Amino acid sequence: MNIFKATDSYEKWLSEQTPLVSKDVATKHAQMAAGVFEFFRATFYRWAQLWPDLAGAAADAPKVLAVGDLHLENFGTWRDAEGRLVWGVNDFDEVYELPYTFDLIRLAASVLLVRKADRLAIGQHEGCAALMSGYVDALAAGGRPFVLGERHEWLSTLAHNELRNPVMFWQRLRESPAAADPISTEARAALERLMPEPLPDYQVVQRVKGLGSLGHRRFIALAEYHGGTIAREAKALSASACVWAWDEKRPRQLGYAALLKRAVRCHDPLVRVEGAWLSRRLAPDCSRIELSSLARVADEARLLRAMGWETANIHLGTDGAAKKIRRDLRSRPDNWLPTASKKLASAVSEDFEAWRAAAHEQTI
Repeated sequence: MNIFKATDSYEKWLSEQTPLVSKDVATKHAQMAAGVFEFFRATFYRWAQLWPDLAGAAADAPKVLAVGDLHLENFGTWRDAEGRLVWGVNDFDEVYELPYTFDLIRLAASVLLVRKADRLAIGQHEGCAALMSGYVDALAAGGRPFVLGERHEWLSTLAHNELRNPVMFWQRLRESPAAADPISTEARAALERLMPEPLPDYQVVQRVKGLGSLGHRRFIALAEYHGGTIAREAKALSASACVWAWDEKRPRQLGYAALLKRAVRCHDPLVRVEGAWLSRRLAPDCSRIELSSLARVADEARLLRAMGWETANIHLGTDGAAKKIRRDLRSRPDNWLPTASKKLASAVSEDFEAWRAAAHEQTI
């Protein structure tokens, strides 16, 4: 099955779970031709499909409740119950029980693909070493969340830049078009339950956001509250693409809430999963950190080490994971992560070139 047939098959399967926004799906297809990293982010389903054949010995590893779609842009900030700014993984749409190696290889492959696009300078082996250094140390320490402020001042620089300026953030949201699609009763209820109090005059808008979940329904409620704007988002969830790739007969359960509960984490009290809807607060300091911000980090190895540590924070949510993973790592050759990530990144690049060539032909 090539990338085109895989995409058709996956989107048909996905549409049986949740209605898709056809205009947004078309936008996603166009963005997949824009660059190899964009393609990578948009095609987790293809990664899951290729994994069993390309991961080799790396696929034979202890399983954990894993992120699945882990990559350089799947990290961001939020406020915990104490109002503290926290950094870590912030998207769990593709959670699944996977070999712990799955997350590490996908994260390392994203470094390779971003480097290929000249947006990172760190070498492959140095980058993998930094990831594994943080991961192994976090396993030994039992994990620890990244609370910004008194610690990790260098990470705070990622949370404060011109792209997350509050004036720009709220202006972009206010300029979002009114919702064209009817909002479901479940989505509206999820939005209203997350409000600080009943606010009957809120406005519902839509925005095109993300890549992996682009095409899913998203509704944003905007309201004025005590002198300023507040926003809540409801996004339709689906089962992980791993179900499509490996076992369509498996119950299509969502792992989002389970992972949030179990991981070593400072929880965001305004993130909730209700049925098939994820609801959350939107704010300038509660969002994904993009590559344009990562480019401002002088020490890329330090950042990758932090990402490796945070990956362990997630995996430690699985009982007994640390002991099993440390034992498994001792049995692996030193170059297992560079070797596996390079092989899968090469497969992604081949698919991207085919997709881009087809897109180019359609525009001639």
